[in-house]
Amino acid sequence: MTYGRQTWSMTKAVGQKLRVAQRAMERKTLGLKLTDKISCKEIRNKTQVSDIVQYIAKQKWKWAGHVARLQDNYRWTLRVTEWQPRNVKRSRWRQARRWRDDIVRTMGNTWTREAKDREEWRRGAEGFILQWMDGA
Repeated sequence: MTYGRQTWSMTKAVGQKLRVAQRAMERKTLGLKLTDKISCKEIRNKTQVSDIVQYIAKQKWKWAGHVARLQDNYRWTLRVTEWQPRNVKRSRWRQARRWRDDIVRTMGNTWTREAKDREEWRRGAEGFILQWMDGA
């Protein structure tokens, strides 16, 4: 379920769907049904599996740091991350979420410079992951 997920933009709705799917898989693994009325926390304690959304957030943070530290400007990953379309405006209504919006919200617009310092980048990871914990 998490393969390549760090390259997508994450929303609360998508995160909730992933959590529901993970809980269903954990219940199936343990042989439980919804009618058994066992809480999610108990199931999580039995399976010892980490929350999927927190795992994805951690992977996305690591990927963003990796992309920001790339030295070769010819790679498409770095160029696409920094690219701004010239003649295209974002829609007037609810704005489409971009991949880097979450990272910019946590670290600011200078996140690519801050990612060059690995220790500083690791300290910022906790705040980034915590923003996804409220739905756990």
